[in-house]
Amino acid sequence: MPIRIPDSLPARAVLESENIFVMTEFRAMHQDIRPLNVLILNLMPTKIVTETQLLRKLSNSPLQVQVELLQTASHVSQNTDADHLSSFYTTFEQIKDKRFDGMIITGAPVENLDFADVDYWDELCQIMEWTKTHVHSTLHICWGAQAGLFYHYGIPKYSLGKKLFGVFPHKMLKAQSPLFRGFDDEFFVPHSRYTENRAEDILAQPELELLSVSEQAGVFAVKSRDNRRFFITGHPEYDPDTLANEYFRDVNKGLDIQVPCNYFPDDDPRNAPLVRWRSAAQLFYSNWLNYYVYQTTPYDLRTLE
Repeated sequence: MPIRIPDSLPARAVLESENIFVMTEFRAMHQDIRPLNVLILNLMPTKIVTETQLLRKLSNSPLQVQVELLQTASHVSQNTDADHLSSFYTTFEQIKDKRFDGMIITGAPVENLDFADVDYWDELCQIMEWTKTHVHSTLHICWGAQAGLFYHYGIPKYSLGKKLFGVFPHKMLKAQSPLFRGFDDEFFVPHSRYTENRAEDILAQPELELLSVSEQAGVFAVKSRDNRRFFITGHPEYDPDTLANEYFRDVNKGLDIQVPCNYFPDDDPRNAPLVRWRSAAQLFYSNWLNYYVYQTTPYDLRTLE
């Protein structure tokens, strides 16, 4: 997929070095095509890393995608350069009158807080309400999924007691779902979280479908029956070294952190991680973008309701 991003976005050089087709704004302006407009609300502290991970996964299709990056105005990021944010990010006030084919709401390291105690919770609720009329299909990731399930459907999150940390096998409950087209019967996804949603709460909500679970990691994929909202509790977009970086960061802080499961060969952090989720991750994002955004979005986004 030609990803259409600002010419000077740091992710551009990384993606081009991986032979991913990145289209500059100048070239895109000379194509007579309506691109898919995708908005990414990036709640992660390491925003540049997350941008690159998601853009990489949105790159496996012949579609042209115009990506816009959104930050919350009610929270000041301490881990991303202010110049980067001012150059490449917008705020809700600036885009609230626009409409988008797709949107991604990322996770955030705030899951041990009650939703109402997150400093940007009110703003996030305003954005999630806005998606009902201004976004055709929204994908919520990890804490973003827990937040979306709670806001839209009243689904609670529960503390796990200790961090769910590693790469876990998953199975499909609805193998015929286009979201899992091309998947193997068992597939792997990284998880890194302290809280969970429970299957019984999902199944008790008639507006939701539970699509995929893991024996160790629990609920993974949920969607609304109208195909407008998707929720995943893991991180298929993670890089090979993301869990390693989290592990060594916590070790260096003196925290009590276990070695991530099914990640380092022989559970030995001296070994390079074994990547077993890359192909499923590419399929997942491509399928969402193709079947639930491109195939069904109206040509005129002003008709969204």
